[in-house]
Amino acid sequence: MAGGPSRIAILATSTSPRGSVAHALAVGEALCDLGHEAVVHAPDPTGRGFYRDARCPVVSVAARPVGGATADLVRARIEDYLRHFATPAACDFDVFHAQCGIGGNALATLSRRRLVHGFVRTVHHLETFADPQLAYWQDRAIFDANRLLCVARASAEALAHDHGVMAQVVGNGVDQTLFRPAGAAEDEGLRLRWGLGEGPVVLCVGGFEERRNSLAVIEAFRRLRTEQPQAQLLVVGGGSILDHAGYQARCRAALDRASLGVGIGRAVIQAGIVPQAEMPAIYRLADVLAAPALRGGFGPSVLEAMACGIPVVGAARPPFTESLAARDAHLVDPEDAEAIAQAFRAVLDPAERVRLAEAGRRVASLHGWAACASRHLSAYAACSRRDPATAEA
Repeated sequence: MAGGPSRIAILATSTSPRGSVAHALAVGEALCDLGHEAVVHAPDPTGRGFYRDARCPVVSVAARPVGGATADLVRARIEDYLRHFATPAACDFDVFHAQCGIGGNALATLSRRRLVHGFVRTVHHLETFADPQLAYWQDRAIFDANRLLCVARASAEALAHDHGVMAQVVGNGVDQTLFRPAGAAEDEGLRLRWGLGEGPVVLCVGGFEERRNSLAVIEAFRRLRTEQPQAQLLVVGGGSILDHAGYQARCRAALDRASLGVGIGRAVIQAGIVPQAEMPAIYRLADVLAAPALRGGFGPSVLEAMACGIPVVGAARPPFTESLAARDAHLVDPEDAEAIAQAFRAVLDPAERVRLAEAGRRVASLHGWAACASRHLSAYAACSRRDPATAEA
């Protein structure tokens, strides 16, 4: 970036292992490797810090536990950020970068208070909100930003079509020194802990959510299990600021109707949030990553699975089709449960598994975090307080 190293404040949604948070930490680390000082912030009501250790500076922003509606939680998290950045000393950064609508709204307010000089916003995906307050906050964090970034071209095109704004595509990345196919001693211990048997393991990352198409995955798994009774569905993650309780109840009802027991060693294992250090082993214990998302979905977990040599079943629509060809993964109609089930069957063939493992590692090698971080620098330069062009943004 012109003018030498910069101090960059990156604002994430939370300290939990969500895709946007993983992206924020990885970009922060890569920016530090490039010689900048990137500090990743996030509201932390638990006081436990980020879900993993980071090689870049991090700040756990003091946050109050909040119950009630999603809008109440979002409002509280915006206010947490506003309290943290309430003074000029706290705002002593060259660049501010929001990775979410919460950080974007806080920075929009701080810009109007003239405590910050504009900001960059990454839009990971767009939600459809029935609550007008949530919809307003989503729009405000887009329209008030000085520069917009997206991790996928599909998101940039949606912003152009629905909001009339332009965004630069920066992509995602994967750390191949951490996510690799070679097994480790702890792999077998995790297999025993979660009661994984000899049957195929279908892995879902991110919990049960509508945009992840969990109901269709459950139905596809049910069909696979009629042929392979030892198959297991392993679900990890699931921490989200949005309220998915209604959809999760529908998923539990679907599991009950299909007589798919939930628990350690049973047909469906809901592991919840697991330590980041265990994720490479969890990928290696799986036979397929199920990611036929209805919206978004081509996040770090897809590249992490591919780096570990695990076949991917994804959606035959953007953003998957932006980065993956038919030879790289099985891309299917995400609204067709039988097509998803057929893809599960196909990737369990030993020869196909070997072919896809090689293809996945090749794809992962094209997505380094250093290149992703470098693609941020032009937006940072345009919004830096040291750059007079900021006034034109």
